[in-house]
Amino acid sequence: MRVAVIDIGTNSTRLLVAACEEGSVREVLHRDLRTTRLGEGIEERRLRPEAVARTLRVLEEYLERARSFGAERVVAAATSAVRDAANKGEFLRAAREVGLEVEVLSGEEEAYYSYLGACLGLALEPRGLVVVDVGGGSTEFIWEGGGSLFCRSVNAGAVRMTEGGYGEEAIGRVLEPVLQAVRAHAPRHLVGVGGTVTTCAAMVQKLKTYDPSLVHGFTLSLEQVEGLLALLSRTPLEERRRLPGLQPERADIIVAGVRIVRRIMLGLEMKDLQVSETDIMYGLALRAAGGVERKPVIIYQI
Repeated sequence: MRVAVIDIGTNSTRLLVAACEEGSVREVLHRDLRTTRLGEGIEERRLRPEAVARTLRVLEEYLERARSFGAERVVAAATSAVRDAANKGEFLRAAREVGLEVEVLSGEEEAYYSYLGACLGLALEPRGLVVVDVGGGSTEFIWEGGGSLFCRSVNAGAVRMTEGGYGEEAIGRVLEPVLQAVRAHAPRHLVGVGGTVTTCAAMVQKLKTYDPSLVHGFTLSLEQVEGLLALLSRTPLEERRRLPGLQPERADIIVAGVRIVRRIMLGLEMKDLQVSETDIMYGLALRAAGGVERKPVIIYQI
């Protein structure tokens, strides 16, 4: 079955068209990413008209592209920016007018499908596993503890932390309650998904052209993350846009994103983080193809 997944995030809108069979993504037929910044002004908790217009144009184009690749099913899912917006109903109606029924994922669902995608793409031992999805509006944690899966979504994303002026200490205060919960279950292996994490891997390798095959499975050390943060913090924005491995459109939010990654690694006492290119989009693709048996997840309450 050919499936198309459209991920409507706080910073970017992405498309994945894939052939799925027997509980796996057999072949990626097409992928795309546009920085639409739907979550612009996220602290206002309202989607701005210009951000909605940008995103709708991309959604319309993606829907046409999905059909051109013969997608039998199209799944569109929105995360933090839409989830928190007081005017999300207006956005959902507008998306419906261009032909898309958009599902708004809860934080728990976002965490679960990110976990599923990471497990799909990497050979992972469940015991002691922690998967984090560092997004634009929020960061999702899902971790194994005593044979159970726990999850938590925290409003600490790269766009939100940048626009809110959150520094190192403030980000640490937001993340610490969930980090404390994860530490209690003796984490052994940390996997990261999302644009901030994949960008870190691309920057460490100084990739002039983004290559998913070089990013997927790459291991980031805490030392490398700290080195990136030092470089980015001292580099003016316009110079930052020219750094290898960094999308120019992400240059304004990357410092906050790397601070989140660093704080997670320090808080969990992890020297390494394994990067996964397979993320929430792959989890949703499997669900659309009927290859997912949803496991029970315990929502950790702070």
